[in-house]
Amino acid sequence: MATKAQQMQSIIKRYREETGKASVNMHEVAEYAANMGWPLPAPKTALDRLAEQFSSAAREEIRRDDVTGRPYRANLAVTTWQGSQQLTLWTDIDVAPRHIAHKSFQQRREQMVGDAVQLTFDVMHWNKINEVEEPIEMPMDFTDDVQWRINAPNDEKKSA
Repeated sequence: MATKAQQMQSIIKRYREETGKASVNMHEVAEYAANMGWPLPAPKTALDRLAEQFSSAAREEIRRDDVTGRPYRANLAVTTWQGSQQLTLWTDIDVAPRHIAHKSFQQRREQMVGDAVQLTFDVMHWNKINEVEEPIEMPMDFTDDVQWRINAPNDEKKSA
């Protein structure tokens, strides 16, 4: 039996075939599926939505280092499990103990590695099925990119 994700992927494929669209808007696909009788999920509670908004606000908060003036994220996120429920706990970086900071940084690094691996697979596949095209190269050594951005002129100082 197909999983829910596989069933949804099948509907996306069917929608593309029926509409002739290669690039699709998922709101249109959702409407198409709903019209086919796909059950709509239960709406999020107001409290769930508010918690998401607080998480977004925490994620977006940027402070500047007093000495260097460089920006840093004010809050560290650590994903953990409490029983069978996955939670994200937020800690202010300026008071976070080392074990929390290390876990947060390690989780963010793992996300980056996972993205890099999947991007590599995607590029390899595209290059394989488009052999007549110039291959797309996607270097995975970010050392120079990071250094260039660290040392890039600060746009805020230009506009002042």
